[in-house]
Amino acid sequence: MPLKNFDGRRVLSLESRRSAELTRLIEIYRGVPFSAPAVREVPVSQNEETQQFSRDLLHGSIDMVVFQTGVGARALLKLVEQKHNRESFLRALRAVRVAARGPKPLAVLREWDVSAAVVAPEPCTWRELVRALDEIPGGLLGVRVAIQEYGAPNPDFVDALRERGANVRTVTLYQWDLPENTAPLRQAITSTIKGEVHAALFTTGIQVVHLLKIAEEMRVRADLQRAFRKIFVASIGPSTSEALRRAGISVDLEPTHPKMGVLVKEAAERSDEILALKAHN
Repeated sequence: MPLKNFDGRRVLSLESRRSAELTRLIEIYRGVPFSAPAVREVPVSQNEETQQFSRDLLHGSIDMVVFQTGVGARALLKLVEQKHNRESFLRALRAVRVAARGPKPLAVLREWDVSAAVVAPEPCTWRELVRALDEIPGGLLGVRVAIQEYGAPNPDFVDALRERGANVRTVTLYQWDLPENTAPLRQAITSTIKGEVHAALFTTGIQVVHLLKIAEEMRVRADLQRAFRKIFVASIGPSTSEALRRAGISVDLEPTHPKMGVLVKEAAERSDEILALKAHN
């Protein structure tokens, strides 16, 4: 048993796709998990842009492909395979410059035997990726770049590349929406306002957006924001922290590495200290 843990406190998780894994981690560190998935992944129904991207890649009309997520990379290949030969597509990828926003897309690229010329260092946000791309000899002027998007657009990233002279297109695979059943989210909001939640773990910024959207519908947004002043708020990394701060929620902890296991471990280890400080403020 870990020496430092949540000590029976109630820990809110808004994770969807990996909710079971996060719940188990909270339990390992003696927390009482409150799982309220905040995001639903919705495939884009008419995905002509993906097929156009694959045609252009096969015809040599793209110079660089940026993969932002491992799940998105796999989804992209699955869609491409509906119209094109898998190995032809992978050969075309090997012939251009490929960039990965961190270890998860990089792992998928390695499975495909596709080398990444550029990899964003931790904490693996778009900003680190832009800085890494700035190191490319010759720069991005006139470079035809395709960005694999997943969930929500990132206009700041696109604008940063265009400012450097790149010709940018995006390939959208999935969009994020609210869960079909929002009852757990509504219960989480009510419990948080009542003081029944001690810690909250955020693993992506869209969780913040959806949580506040439901609170707005319930007409308790201000109450929820006030309640978070007494709760230990842990964020997996800078992008998620930025979304929290935009929503008026202070961040108490970012893990030393932007990984779910590290997030839970370090949140558990510091829960006593941070909650004691908050109780006296």
